[in-house]
Amino acid sequence: DVQLQASGGGLVQPGGSLRLSCTVSGIFLDEYAIGWFRQAPGKERELVSVFANSDGNTYYERSWRGRFTISADSAKNKVYLQMNRLKPEDTAVYYCAAWPAPHSIVVVAASAVRYWGQGTLVTVSS
Repeated sequence: DVQLQASGGGLVQPGGSLRLSCTVSGIFLDEYAIGWFRQAPGKERELVSVFANSDGNTYYERSWRGRFTISADSAKNKVYLQMNRLKPEDTAVYYCAAWPAPHSIVVVAASAVRYWGQGTLVTVSS
């Protein structure tokens, strides 16, 4: 069975940092892109960042470039999202997801995701 386990969410003050983790099992990281999506209250699920182990490339949606960093530890089958300088508008449920990318990074919309993990709630509030 394929499983993606997201963790690391919580309550943080504006300007603070959090690191989300996604533990992946049942697939080979070399063959899949792992992405982080978010869904804010009343909003659609949207892409935040993508990592592809096949070519080591990363991708960030404009809103999060410079503040968020995606990385991976292949030996541990984990993908991380380091979130810095958090803002109240970053409050959302964050999901990790996987889709095929055996040769190079592929950026997709939520509708094209093959596997979803459960979400982890990030709340940015004072």
